Amino acid sequence: MSVQLWTHCRAATMQAVAAAPYGLVEDAVIAVDGERIAWIGHHPELPGALRRKCVREHDCRGALVTPGLIDCHTHLVYGGNRAHEFELRLGGASYEDIARAGGGIASTVTATRAAGEAELAAQSLPRLLALMGEGVTTIEIKSGYGLALEHEAKSLRVARSLARGRAVDVRTTFLGAHALPPEFAGRADDYVDEVLRMLPALHRQGLVDAVDAFCERIAFSTAQTERVFRAAQALGLPVKLHAEQLSDSGGAQLASRYGALSCDHLEWLGEEGAAAMARAGCVAVLLPGAFYFLRDTRVPPVELLRQHGVPMAVSTDCNPGSSPCTSLLLMLNMACTLFRLTPQEALAGVTRHAAQALGLKDRGVLAEGMRADFVLWDVREPAQLAYAMGLNPHRQTIFGGRPR
Repeated sequence: MSVQLWTHCRAATMQAVAAAPYGLVEDAVIAVDGERIAWIGHHPELPGALRRKCVREHDCRGALVTPGLIDCHTHLVYGGNRAHEFELRLGGASYEDIARAGGGIASTVTATRAAGEAELAAQSLPRLLALMGEGVTTIEIKSGYGLALEHEAKSLRVARSLARGRAVDVRTTFLGAHALPPEFAGRADDYVDEVLRMLPALHRQGLVDAVDAFCERIAFSTAQTERVFRAAQALGLPVKLHAEQLSDSGGAQLASRYGALSCDHLEWLGEEGAAAMARAGCVAVLLPGAFYFLRDTRVPPVELLRQHGVPMAVSTDCNPGSSPCTSLLLMLNMACTLFRLTPQEALAGVTRHAAQALGLKDRGVLAEGMRADFVLWDVREPAQLAYAMGLNPHRQTIFGGRPR
């Protein structure tokens, strides 16, 4: 055992059961053995055996330490941008108007298909680096802008490649059921057939960690979504769902029946859907960036989620059409100001609950046996991470026990 110690810090462990808010440990020491946390606690209580095995000590000089941040819902790999549609929306066009006129997701599909793999990686990397610069150590990246086997595979390969040699873990989600590609216009069931052909091929290539779908009146019905879920289940892949963003379609109940990791957006979630999510242990992923950017007025039913004990995660939803955002810290602030989460709920939403939304049990809190992914911040109070808009107090990221 070769132990490294991080000393003289305030550790917001974010453990669910803790005596102090944020699971805060004063005058903390984090002992790391390899890629795992071997011990965390008050400095005077550090076991002598760990002290004797210490090969290096890092003085945090009073920094706040949190688990590495987790961005659990992004569409980060895409070609082009949709600034023109931003102008159209400001002129009065709705998201649905633009989508039905051939814009929206379809326009990004055209740009993504046209981009080669290297070009797509070059466009996507700055977005990832911006998130990493704010302490993100795990990120989910969805496909869904290729909508054909060749281009979905290309997008997922790029997503995987972005993590190579970098202090970040990328989890990939197949979102073939995102929108109808132009060649399948008016033939949604036929396109779902195509998605069901793509899925096993991509799975065989090791490109899929989870499967998602967009269940909505401008996308896919619950019946079509269920076909995708059945296929994912047959391959042993977990599912998640874009649910109840524009209407209450019953997507949350469907996803819960399939043990979904998460339901995301949820502005129109009702009582029945929230109860189903609670029974299934399904995480509600809140996306304040999309709410803000689309100028929505109906907020997710946060109090309903609290009443049912549904864990709430927070994410950037980084995408070109409805949330071109690469700041998870800004999402903390928006989750508090727009959705009325507490700062503690918001921070849990990008750590503990975000890990749960990805089905990852080895991160999201600072505890013995967990991955040694954590961040040093030049602030004293955890609430400061959600408080200041535009401020990035990130000092250093430790990824897998190694300072980066």
